[in-house]
Amino acid sequence: MSGQTLPSHFVKNVIQNGVGRHVCQLQRITISFCKSHAASVGVRDFIENYLLDFTKANPGVVVYLKPRRNRKPVLAADFLSGYTEEVSLNKCDKDTVAQWVGLLRGRSGVQIQRLRKDWHTDTPSIQGIWHPFMFKDTRLNTSDLRDRSLSEYVSPYKSATQKLVEQHRQASERGDQIDNKNLEGTEV
Repeated sequence: MSGQTLPSHFVKNVIQNGVGRHVCQLQRITISFCKSHAASVGVRDFIENYLLDFTKANPGVVVYLKPRRNRKPVLAADFLSGYTEEVSLNKCDKDTVAQWVGLLRGRSGVQIQRLRKDWHTDTPSIQGIWHPFMFKDTRLNTSDLRDRSLSEYVSPYKSATQKLVEQHRQASERGDQIDNKNLEGTEV
């Protein structure tokens, strides 16, 4: 199947589903089957063995059973969004029917589509996108990359020597006298 056959869209979900509490998007299941045809054996076994447990576990989902003479079994699912999906259950066993019902119960009701991007936001940033040079000095754009000053590590913290030199400069600006014996060996 080529990529041109499915329409492409952005990622979307039912608005605010899961904020507060999750709302199951499956509204109604209609199971059409034949009471005597061999293709409906798995559907009849599902109804006898699993359907009661499913209805107890999912009280918000309405289940309709439609016996139809000499027709192939069909599972029709209606979602809150108005989307309807039909699955042919021809010659399926009861476990396969249970898997289809479980899959449709977990669906969001949005039609399966090819995605343009893996992410999407309804409120894009007006500040632009982030990139690695966002908060760097602009002289990096125009300087030669072989410049050694660009490859030096610049610590965000001051060393003890740098703090002492800064205190000495501040004191000399104020006119205080400092004992220079303590600052021997430090570069000013």
